[in-house]
Amino acid sequence: MSDATKTPDRADVLVVGAGPGGSAAAAHAAAAGHDVVLVDAATFPRDKTCGDGLTPRAIAELDALGLGDYLDGRPRLDGLLLHGWGATKRVPWPSGRFPAYGSAVARTELDEEIRALAVSKGARMIQGAKAVDVTMTGDRIESVTLATASGTSSIRVRDVIVADGVKSGLGKSLGREWHRDTAYGTAARAYVPSTRADENWMGSHLELRGPDGNLLPGYGWVFPLGSAGGGLLNVGVGALATAKRPAHMQLRPILEFYANMVRDEWGIEGPPVRLTSALLPMGGAVTGVAGRNWMLIGDAAACVNPLNGEGIDYALETGRLAVELIGDTRADPDHTARWRDILVDHYGLAFSAARRLAGLLTVPQAVPTLGRPGIRSQRLMSMVVRVMGNLITPDDADLVARAWRGAGRVSTRIDARPPFS
Repeated sequence: MSDATKTPDRADVLVVGAGPGGSAAAAHAAAAGHDVVLVDAATFPRDKTCGDGLTPRAIAELDALGLGDYLDGRPRLDGLLLHGWGATKRVPWPSGRFPAYGSAVARTELDEEIRALAVSKGARMIQGAKAVDVTMTGDRIESVTLATASGTSSIRVRDVIVADGVKSGLGKSLGREWHRDTAYGTAARAYVPSTRADENWMGSHLELRGPDGNLLPGYGWVFPLGSAGGGLLNVGVGALATAKRPAHMQLRPILEFYANMVRDEWGIEGPPVRLTSALLPMGGAVTGVAGRNWMLIGDAAACVNPLNGEGIDYALETGRLAVELIGDTRADPDHTARWRDILVDHYGLAFSAARRLAGLLTVPQAVPTLGRPGIRSQRLMSMVVRVMGNLITPDDADLVARAWRGAGRVSTRIDARPPFS
């Protein structure tokens, strides 16, 4: 089935936003037999500010979608090559519930692939259509107003999945509020040509410094995109901030400085291009994530790892979980409490612990105090990679998982701030 040429009159499930989470939700919903309409303000393919990295958790979700073969020609990334304070550690992804490898695909390609999959499953796609308003009947969304180049139109809906990204315009109109008193991220990325684009390790520098030599509360990354990705690297920098300690820094010169710093190591053969930046709500630091027949997923629900800004795996996962909830409540849907509880059950403890640690890392001298001895321990770095890769699940019963969940329980007892409240 091809993209829709005009707005349909109605849909069982309207998905707003065709990033990884929204398109995954549309694909799952169409496969489950729902009449699905997927809309996005952009025309695809389109770019997004992102590191382009796929964790093993994201690989598992792509496999569940039926896109495992798509990654066959893409880089197989076996782990992270960590640098900092004069030390280097090569840390493989841990084996267990998830695949023991990751990958990297530019968002211009990955998002288009998942979007096309949703359409092939039966979803009707409307590109260049922005969801600008809703009509409510009581506490239910009766219809959603879409604005296109040719004017506005409305579509009647049974359920709405809101996946319109970090700013979430539709989510905001439904009452979504981002709380910046918890840790949030600022990030910039660019692409560079490289002789090492087929490397099978992600690079990460935990000691991030600016052009003036000052240590910054963040990290730098180098993700190889392989020959299929045009022989490029995704190079980027991310910094942590809170309302009390905002990140007052110019990201472009920091990124250019970082790219030049890793130039020889990574065989970079040209200047950074397509540089973009973004602000990231993280760790579920939002309220108003659901109503009677609507839910926020992915970045719109701040489902982003507070320690590194990773969110593709959470987007794919929350898209699947949202469709499962719709299937459970089709007769009398009321997602308000159930969706919030699902997000808390899956991510609440980890997000609370990670936000607290991320907030600590914004304190001056915290990064070198923790990082200098930490990077010299292979066991500690393996734990860091597991946490940063979103690879601890509620089902894990090992010591590290129990300790991480314990930290989350302590954190939630003393912190009444969201996630998802």
